[in-house]
Amino acid sequence: WAGRVFSDDALAGTLAATSVSFDLSVFEIFAPLSVGGTVYVVPDSALDLIAHPERYTDVTLVNTVPSVARELLAAGAVPPRAATVNLAGEPLAPALVRELYAHPVISEVNNLYGPSEDTTYSTHAVTVPGDVRTAIGVPVDGTTAHVLDEGLRPVVLGAVGELYLSGAGVTRGYHARPALTAERYLPDPFSAQGERMYRTGDLVRWRPDGQLDYLG
Repeated sequence: WAGRVFSDDALAGTLAATSVSFDLSVFEIFAPLSVGGTVYVVPDSALDLIAHPERYTDVTLVNTVPSVARELLAAGAVPPRAATVNLAGEPLAPALVRELYAHPVISEVNNLYGPSEDTTYSTHAVTVPGDVRTAIGVPVDGTTAHVLDEGLRPVVLGAVGELYLSGAGVTRGYHARPALTAERYLPDPFSAQGERMYRTGDLVRWRPDGQLDYLG
């Protein structure tokens, strides 16, 4: 999926600012390496770009959370070649999207959504600066998104429902917590192979353009 969605140029110098104990590090490390890119590992967090900007002049893709992106903008610490910014882990405000696109270097801002229970990412959107609400996009390859009501029935276009995820990224469950696993990992009624789906607890709706809106 990453190799299809992101160009080799975008992945050529990817910032790795996430702890290896967190699933987002899988993208930061292996996506660029799979296409011959370079991984720029920060010693602590992405805020190291503020303290030592000279170390990151060849970074082409910054993968971080919206709150850190806001700090990088405020400090003037966006690397000079970082045309692509990936944001995940927090709701992405339309105002921040507009600020990022106003930066002279940044040409693409991606909003990525995905709980750790469906690793690594579940949905992806290339943001549009004029959107009133920032979409979380469409499912990544190998993932299916179901927007269901309380009876696990699909809701109609535009109606609010709970997001359930199924596919290759769904994990096995919670270690030594069988009750919680049974509560959140349910049999997938839309699968002929007896797969499970993960109940995110998040409210979403399908937009007319086929993308998902995150509502909380």
